[in-house]
Amino acid sequence: MPSKPQHTVLGDDELLLRYRQTKDNQWLGYLLERYTVLLLGVAMKYLKDRTAAEDAVQQVFYKALTHFPKEEILNFKGWLYIMMRNYCLQQLRDRPRQLTEESLKNIPAVNGQKEELEWKNYTFDQMNLALEELTEEQRKAIILFYLHKMSYQQIMEQTGFTYMQVKSFIQNGKRNLKQILTRKLGNRFS
Repeated sequence: MPSKPQHTVLGDDELLLRYRQTKDNQWLGYLLERYTVLLLGVAMKYLKDRTAAEDAVQQVFYKALTHFPKEEILNFKGWLYIMMRNYCLQQLRDRPRQLTEESLKNIPAVNGQKEELEWKNYTFDQMNLALEELTEEQRKAIILFYLHKMSYQQIMEQTGFTYMQVKSFIQNGKRNLKQILTRKLGNRFS
């Protein structure tokens, strides 16, 4: 019966000791290989994607090989687990947020937040309706100035209005919007 390779019978502490004594990455590689399945499971739990999880394992292995701490590691398995968890959490933080209206509906509201959110949505709808009640020039000036963050000069260039017209349309449009919304929403708007 052939004997088992030496690295398979050695414990984590012994493999770590040999790595520290020889600086031979082969010993650390044996140790990392031992925890591949564990790390893949942790990555799958967080990332929910096989390819991303496999990439995460490779990145953690690379980091362990290139940035191995000088101080003694008392629990290699725990240290590796923490490295993987932190890597996955960083990946999740770095992902672009893709929230849709449907996904927002599934977020549970807490202590009256649902009513507040509904009120804000209602107010937003009323604002859109109120914009329609303004004159064409006022609506255009308000939208370009407040929603598109254009300067008076940019509005003048885009619309052909004079400086005084832009100023007047924004001021009068803003005042008219407030009156319309106060009428529609009552004191809660003011």
